[in-house]
Amino acid sequence: MKHVLITGASKGLGLDLVQIFLKNEWIVWGISRSTTPELDILIKEYPRQMNWRSFDLGEPEKVREMIFKDFVDIKVPLSGFVNNAAIAYDDIITNLQVGPLENMYKVNVFTPMIISKYVIRNMLYHRIPGSIVHISSISAHTGYKGLAMYASTKGALEAFSKNTAREWGVKGIRSNCVVAGFMETDMSAVLSDDQKGRIYNRTALKKATSINSVAESVYFLHTEKAASITGQNLHVDSGTI
Repeated sequence: MKHVLITGASKGLGLDLVQIFLKNEWIVWGISRSTTPELDILIKEYPRQMNWRSFDLGEPEKVREMIFKDFVDIKVPLSGFVNNAAIAYDDIITNLQVGPLENMYKVNVFTPMIISKYVIRNMLYHRIPGSIVHISSISAHTGYKGLAMYASTKGALEAFSKNTAREWGVKGIRSNCVVAGFMETDMSAVLSDDQKGRIYNRTALKKATSINSVAESVYFLHTEKAASITGQNLHVDSGTI
């Protein structure tokens, strides 16, 4: 069985990702701040495949000790990493505050970069041509009022991913981003129906992006069928125009 590390594993897209990898007989190492009843069911249903650890991604300085020393140690041969967890700091630029901005960058950028560092070291140690996938956002490509700060974190991830692909492709390690459109998640739940309607009307399909479609795309990038895909941004966004 192959091993994959997934952040934000307890709900939404993360939970769908966990289910897909488990059903395809991967061993999952899931991270989130807290568990959920849905995740607890999967832990009981897949006791030999599902591993979970509580961790706050707002603490990048603790990544090595809390994740790669006491959880996914060097004996675990990682074949994949899905950087899914993220928080949003939504506001207009003239209201920008340093504190919330720094916290969002820790969760969305700094910690994923540090995790990537140790994931790559793990893959090199085990000589595994692994796959790294970052969940990006259509907001990094199409402007939305109030999302400038959040979009900037996703743009940073896309640049990091492309350069990771160039740097480590020689060892067979691939890095890609799945650029997700607006999905029905906790992050989008704060939007009114009118706001959602205006966002969805900007897409070709005129509807929210399917969480399952995004999750299946992420899984595809971890399979041999995607062996020649690296350094790319795969848009799964209902055809956002």
